[in-house]
Amino acid sequence: MTTKNEFAEDEWSRIVRAPMVAGLAISLADPGGPIEATKETMATLRTATNPPSREQLLSEVALEIQAMAQQRKNPLKGYKLTRDTSPGEQVLDELSAVQAMVAAKATPDEAAAFGRWLIAVAQAAADAAKDGGFMGFGAEQVSEREQAMLDRVRAAVTV
Repeated sequence: MTTKNEFAEDEWSRIVRAPMVAGLAISLADPGGPIEATKETMATLRTATNPPSREQLLSEVALEIQAMAQQRKNPLKGYKLTRDTSPGEQVLDELSAVQAMVAAKATPDEAAAFGRWLIAVAQAAADAAKDGGFMGFGAEQVSEREQAMLDRVRAAVTV
């Protein structure tokens, strides 16, 4: 059973941020308007605070995200995109690095569950709002760019 105590403070911050970064990946892949961004953020937060399984590590991360949200603190605090590479690449690099950190210290089952959770968060963000069309007609649930990013998130976090 892996807990917060297994990780250094900076590692833990990155692990707590990871579900929100997974949702951010979708928003960056196909930016929409403010309503779409709000729906994606809410879906990300909802899924990040309700992990799909009951591993101790996932529960601790979800509880910390929930506490930050209740205190009106930004769960992405400390995460900054740079101009060096594309935002999408930076997000994928971060998710991959965090998954590797978790895999190094957690059991294989916990690491796999953490990766599945990050994929679920990204999927929830992608499913949150329809894209394109006119006044809702002809819109698609998940755009091609969002689906491409989902596939890349899946590849980045699969153990």
